[in-house]
Amino acid sequence: MAIKRQSFTQRLANYEGQDKTVLEPQVIGKLVRVVGMVLEVVGLELSIGCRCLVICDDQRSIETEVVGFSEGKLFLMPIETGVGLKPGLQVVPIAHEDKVPVGECLLGRVIDGAGRPLDGKGSLGNEKTIGMQAELINPLERQPISAVLDVGIRSINSALTVGRGQRLGLFAGSGVGKSVLLGMMTRFTEADVIVVGLIGERGREVKEFIDHVLDEEGLKRSVVVASPADDAPLMRMRAAMLATRLAESFRDEGKHVLLLMDSLTRYAQAQREIALSINEPPATKGYPPSVFAKIPQLVERAGNDADGSGSVTAFYTVLTEGDDLQDPVADAARAILDGHLVLSRTLADEGHYPAIDLEGSISRAMPSVVSAEHMQLAQRLRHLYSRYQQSRDLINVGAYVPGSDPETDAAIERLPVIRQFLQQSLNEAVNFGTSLAQLHAVLNPPVPEQSQRVENGNSGNTINPQAPAVY
Repeated sequence: MAIKRQSFTQRLANYEGQDKTVLEPQVIGKLVRVVGMVLEVVGLELSIGCRCLVICDDQRSIETEVVGFSEGKLFLMPIETGVGLKPGLQVVPIAHEDKVPVGECLLGRVIDGAGRPLDGKGSLGNEKTIGMQAELINPLERQPISAVLDVGIRSINSALTVGRGQRLGLFAGSGVGKSVLLGMMTRFTEADVIVVGLIGERGREVKEFIDHVLDEEGLKRSVVVASPADDAPLMRMRAAMLATRLAESFRDEGKHVLLLMDSLTRYAQAQREIALSINEPPATKGYPPSVFAKIPQLVERAGNDADGSGSVTAFYTVLTEGDDLQDPVADAARAILDGHLVLSRTLADEGHYPAIDLEGSISRAMPSVVSAEHMQLAQRLRHLYSRYQQSRDLINVGAYVPGSDPETDAAIERLPVIRQFLQQSLNEAVNFGTSLAQLHAVLNPPVPEQSQRVENGNSGNTINPQAPAVY
């Protein structure tokens, strides 16, 4: 008996020093209901944002994310489109570390909202990752907008000057040239890195944008995050956040980044799909309140950093359905952004490209980054353009009498030159200095030399009258 006791004691001693971690029993939930895109699960208690696997069979499972809860039920939504759901399926929580790949290896690549390559060029080949959530910059520590960003487009450089670190909206309906304008910016803008987010667009447009609009030269310094319209709403939202996070990571390295997101409206619509699916009440034209909370959370992350070494200048396209600029998303974006460029369908129909409507567009940072003379010239250009538009109907029917209003006469005289100045071909780049010089020439045309004899007492003087400066 003593021998057995000693043997038992010895066996216990063999376990000393080994891992004494107590394994928690795994809790498994059960799928009880599917309504639209929402999966209702019982038996689990998880926080919003946690990930779960719905086990369909031995071969297949669907990854989901917790988007809400109520009365002992969890509301899950598939991250990617899934099929094969049926009552009683097991739901298992999974550990998830929200990391994204970053670095120079991303330049020239096209990835999806999860950071996976879409371009068939193999793996990204980089082990460096960062978390999706960046530390917010104190607004009092963020460097102010003080430098001009040359976008290579004459009408924007001259009349709607963009500041480095500014956030602007590009308001446009369908088929008025917003994708072409974005492509021109990717090729002509002075930026170290360009991050393009194609959110909720047609799959055909994604490939056309990369192959034809962005082209090979523009792609070399760009990262494209694409999530087409058939992606699940969670993936579309994640793609927008990923594009913003990548822009932040390059900014933290001291680079000047151009972030182009097409479109902010599709991002808002993805959040609307999620919110309505979990029974959040609609507020304005079908948009729940959470949509208008998500928009500033996304766009406020762009801008200058705290020490001024890096910046993110962002352009967000906003789809104005039915050309309605009072659309809820357009109205919310206009209030939160630092300016907006409105593309006019009327100008596009006339073959005027880029179809930027000077009267409806504004850059709020322009007074802080340009000289007083430049500001006066831009205001004079807008004034003449607006004055002609106000009298356009009278002029077209011949009811306007020349000489009745000097300002309208000046607008009629200069309009052909102004319209030519505001137009620009797809492959034509005009830098900031040239844009300003051409603006000055448009508003101050040279006057042919004329000689006029004027009697002044007994002597004669020859005077060459100079054209008055137009400001």
